[in-house]
Amino acid sequence: MDLYLVAVLPPEPVLGQVWALKQEVHERTGSRNAIRLPPHITLIPPTRQATGFEAQATAVLSEFARNHSPCNVGLHNFSWFGTRTLFVRVVETQQLLVLHAALQTWCSEQLPTITPEKRSFTPHMTLATRDLPPAAVPALQEEFSRREYQAAFLIKELYLFKHNGQNWENIEQFPLDYVAG
Repeated sequence: MDLYLVAVLPPEPVLGQVWALKQEVHERTGSRNAIRLPPHITLIPPTRQATGFEAQATAVLSEFARNHSPCNVGLHNFSWFGTRTLFVRVVETQQLLVLHAALQTWCSEQLPTITPEKRSFTPHMTLATRDLPPAAVPALQEEFSRREYQAAFLIKELYLFKHNGQNWENIEQFPLDYVAG
C-alpha cells in the first residue's frame, strides 16, 4: 500500500519564503519531518491506498480541477498545534473553504477508499512537526509569537503527492481552470 496526499502549493516568491522558514527551524532544532515536503496546504491528508489508486485519483482530480476556479489565499503570522507543530497561519477565506468542502464531497463520491476526514479543516503551512526537540519549543514559541509574516497568492493547481519511503514526491498536478461564462 502506498501513501498519498492532495495539497496546494504557493507560487514563488511565497514558496521560497516559507521554505526558508522551514529550513531555519530545521537548522536550529534538527527537526526534519517538515522539510520532507515543500510548503503546502493539505486538502486531503495522507491516505494509504492499494495499487491502482494513483491512476484513478489522477482521473478524478483532473475532472475536479477542470470544474473549479483558482482562489485567493492569505498567510498571516504563526501559530502552534499544541507544542509539537509550528505553522504559518492560513487565512480561512470563503473561497478556500468552499474548494476544500467541494473536494471532500467529490472524493467521497469518486474515490470512496479515501477515509473522510473527521477533524475540522484548519488550513496551515507546517514549519516543524512531531520531531521538534521539547527543549527547543519554548524559545521557538517566544520567537515566533513576536515575528510577523504576511503573504497572499492565488491557488492555481492541486497537487497529488506520493511518499517514496523517505520523502513526498509530486507525481501530478491539476490546473484549476474553470472560467465562469
